[in-house]
Amino acid sequence: MLLALDEAKKAYNEDEVPVGAIIVRNNEVIARSYNTREYGKNALYHAEIKAIDEACKKLGGWRLVGCTMYVTLEPCPMCAGAIINARVERVVYGASDHKAGAFGTMINLTDYPLFKPQITKGVLEGECSKILTDFFKGKR
Repeated sequence: MLLALDEAKKAYNEDEVPVGAIIVRNNEVIARSYNTREYGKNALYHAEIKAIDEACKKLGGWRLVGCTMYVTLEPCPMCAGAIINARVERVVYGASDHKAGAFGTMINLTDYPLFKPQITKGVLEGECSKILTDFFKGKR
């Protein structure tokens, strides 16, 4: 999660919503990313989507079996759907998303019968919440 926080800090420094994600397989980081929606002017440029794209390219396929994603904020419905479709086996997230969290806070896409990733929530929650709070305080 510390590596995902490092990615979130990159987003923060680029005036993007500070969310970072990494994907690990066999104890090796195979993908890392952060939000770039504002810079890229693209609604799809969430940290999770970009990490999935990078991991698929590295592994040469769309199934991310055996992979764990660490992300600083609970994934939204779009990202949760991509995680499920990519067969990411485990998701570890820091802060719950009380506006769009799709792994239990607002809705729970793990109820979808196709594939159910293991979810671990609240890892480094304080640190993950703080960077988001600091970012939005600076915007007000």
